[in-house]
Amino acid sequence: MSASIDRWESSVSELWGRFDALSRDAGVAAMRELADACPVADGRAAFELAGMYDSMGFEAEAGAEYERALELGLDAARHAQLAVQYGSTLRNLGRLDEAIAILRAAPTHESTGSAPRLMLALALHSAGHQDEALRVALEAQLDSLPRYQRSMRAYAAALTEAAAPDDPPTP
Repeated sequence: MSASIDRWESSVSELWGRFDALSRDAGVAAMRELADACPVADGRAAFELAGMYDSMGFEAEAGAEYERALELGLDAARHAQLAVQYGSTLRNLGRLDEAIAILRAAPTHESTGSAPRLMLALALHSAGHQDEALRVALEAQLDSLPRYQRSMRAYAAALTEAAAPDDPPTP
């Protein structure tokens, strides 16, 4: 990375570090200024601006910037984070089918862990698919369980009748 993009990234991190002390308008204005000064032409500036809009409660504006970030292109970590954030925004806007589609297609990345699946569970729940939402949430946490993975996998599958009838959950 060049020194100018390193400085820009540092300024963005510093701004996020002050987030709790910022008013809605001041936070957006500060991020817009940074976005306008971004020394590269990929989607990172739009992504950061979208995140600030989103965090400050301007979901419609965030959605437009998330779309722009996708068009301009993102690195793998930001792309994975965008899927979670944009899926959440779409859910908050009541655009549940779009949220579910974005979250089902979310790329996996260590920076997001199980967040895409958990956000998918929330979107499914909001769309009235409670059993599938619970299944997705349970499955998202399977790898973190030190024991009972087989049982939880079977219980989760049974929620949406994906389990074979003669494969009952076992402890």
